[in-house]
Amino acid sequence: MNDLPAFLDSGRPNLPDVVVPQGVTPFFLPDRPVRGRLIKLGPLAEALLGRHAHNPHAVTRLAGKALALTAALATALKYSGTFSLQAKGDGPVNLLLTDCTDEGTLRGYARGDNDRLALLDDADAATDAELLGQGYLAFTVDQGPETERHQGIVAIEGADLSDMALHYFATSEQFQCAIHLACAQTPQGWRASALILERIASGGDGNLALSDAEQDESWNTAVTLAATVTEAELLDDQVTPERLLYRLFHTEGVAADRARALGYGCRCSRAKLTGILEQFTPEELDEMVQGDDITMTCEFCNMHFSFPRADLHGQSAARPQ
Repeated sequence: MNDLPAFLDSGRPNLPDVVVPQGVTPFFLPDRPVRGRLIKLGPLAEALLGRHAHNPHAVTRLAGKALALTAALATALKYSGTFSLQAKGDGPVNLLLTDCTDEGTLRGYARGDNDRLALLDDADAATDAELLGQGYLAFTVDQGPETERHQGIVAIEGADLSDMALHYFATSEQFQCAIHLACAQTPQGWRASALILERIASGGDGNLALSDAEQDESWNTAVTLAATVTEAELLDDQVTPERLLYRLFHTEGVAADRARALGYGCRCSRAKLTGILEQFTPEELDEMVQGDDITMTCEFCNMHFSFPRADLHGQSAARPQ
């Protein structure tokens, strides 16, 4: 495997170098048991989703919402490594995978069965539940080979990815939150966004000690206000995070924390893929040859890499069964 930093890896493909300075805007409601994050991917969504232009719009929307949700959840954690969302089901989209590094780099894809997608009455308008079918949703924190992975898994429940995530938090994490996800193709390209509220203990984040009834009222008010957000507001580049948060929560005295950047994060390279191919036996490599080359495609960025068979040696010894 190649451990070079991306900017020193000459084997990386020519991919977009897109960074959104205000990709994540954390915020809180002073004297209220509420904090949250607003994700606006802006042109980063087009850079990521546009690599898979062959997908029906519903599949792209699902992938965009997953990217925004992953960014929102990852940036709430303190970790060194990668936070990932994975959904596997028996529907036309049998795998949804997105991840975000601790540095804020995003990547992801939705793998669909084109034949099954073609059987849908309107593939472009299919719901997330129709695309994924029955299966599971998993969130994983991977901090490297020397550290045990932390993972939570629940069955897929709900019509929309936001409902599926809420089911996870209700059953696995057992704390209250509200999630609003949006993704659509706009005149400026694909855009994706997420608004997440979390209920915290009274006295946290500088809020005053409140009675149980006051906490309930404050939380319910915040959830009601958040529910007024529109898809247009979430996806419009001209509506800045500060402006949108003020629109939604100015009656509660919303305060924004320092914004965090998000960037294009595919980590593929010829060196990494060569390392993968060299783990196969010569006989297995021969079976992969088309013409004189072996072609590999990165599912995240949809880049194709060709490797001359003569340059690959493979594992000469039998691998353990």
